[in-house]
Amino acid sequence: MTSIRELPSQIGQTVTLSVWLQDKSGKGKLQFLKLRDGTGFVQATVFKPEVGEAVFETARHLTQESSLRVTGEVRADERAPGGVELAVSGLEVIGASGDYPITPKEHGVDFLQDHRHLWLRHRRPWAILRVRDAVQRAITDFFAGEGFIRFDAPLFTPNAAEDSTELFEIDLFGEDKAFLSQTGQLHAEAGALAFGKVYTFGPTFRAEKSKTRRHLLEFWMIEPEVAPSDHQQNMALQEKMISFIVGRVLESCAEELTMLGRDVEKLRPTAEGNFPRITYSEALERIRGVIESGELPPNVPADTQPVEWGDDLGAPHETIVGSQFDRPVMIEKYPAAIKAFYMQPDPEDARLALCDDMIAPEGYGEIIGGSERIHDYDLLKSRIEAQGLPLEAFEWYLDLRRYGSVPHAGYGMGLERLIAWICGIEHIREAIPFPRMLTRMYP
Repeated sequence: MTSIRELPSQIGQTVTLSVWLQDKSGKGKLQFLKLRDGTGFVQATVFKPEVGEAVFETARHLTQESSLRVTGEVRADERAPGGVELAVSGLEVIGASGDYPITPKEHGVDFLQDHRHLWLRHRRPWAILRVRDAVQRAITDFFAGEGFIRFDAPLFTPNAAEDSTELFEIDLFGEDKAFLSQTGQLHAEAGALAFGKVYTFGPTFRAEKSKTRRHLLEFWMIEPEVAPSDHQQNMALQEKMISFIVGRVLESCAEELTMLGRDVEKLRPTAEGNFPRITYSEALERIRGVIESGELPPNVPADTQPVEWGDDLGAPHETIVGSQFDRPVMIEKYPAAIKAFYMQPDPEDARLALCDDMIAPEGYGEIIGGSERIHDYDLLKSRIEAQGLPLEAFEWYLDLRRYGSVPHAGYGMGLERLIAWICGIEHIREAIPFPRMLTRMYP
């Protein structure tokens, strides 16, 4: 059995495909069938004088999304996607389709999300999720090439690593409670102190009551940790990884990006590396300058206000900064007071943390957050206590500082945010097969 992706190499040959009917049209003695399989899309022509009455009538009465076995000759056609079409000689219906709900017309977002299990078959989600697959494979290839091992963190945790208000709590048979993991970072630190270079890669859960285009309740995170390492080395690793991933997608997903209408020239600078780096204070100056000039980027509300020192950046502020560069920009050294308890203070200014956020261009905002971790036992313990977190839940984490501590660093990257930017899509709900959001748990 041949796949659609293989057809350009089989021009002039007769092949058999196992496919589904995406759409059809025709008149008189000619039927045009738009076919798909898991690898691509192709148009097939059914010409009555060549196939006979029975096959032609079968083609004429096909319904959308019926599964078929189609035999025909592969012919070159420069006008067709992929440069080929199929001249049908044989046609067999494997599974007839009923009244398929997603027809070739405009459908609303809610309708398509309600039918996500079927919508996945169509061109746009097909292209996006193939890019997702390419990104995932690039991630594992990158870290393997850099000497990392994959280190799986638990999804049930006894404590929070971030703001405890964002936790999903689980009742453990009425005897105790646990939480769905917000991050694999803390356990990855244990892995780094055992293996040197590790990364976790799996689902993450944040109980944020947010409806923005950048948020999901369940998403996938990539979280490398390196020991020993420092803030500067950590930023260098982030840049190298993103450049590698984008370069790989540009090489392997040209068809998918074209199908999405993505301007790939906007991605090429990222594959080159050389990401600019600015401090939090410099970012605030840039934001104020743009707001005062009145020349706001698209999608930034007209009433956006400058950021006061000590406040975090919101999505409009990230858009302002990101729009000033043709590749991701790294904002470093935020105020420690607005960052997580485990971040190492800047030795030159204790008000700051040795951390960074990587901001994607084109208004896509933060895709990576990272830092050097506190490696001093007493300092880390005092930070846990100052946050009002239960010390007993972090005893194992403090052990990492009791026994052979070393400066180390790591970061977290949201997979769906990265995919949304690479694909040029508006909402990250399209970057995951079945999105889980504040307003959606079905299908």
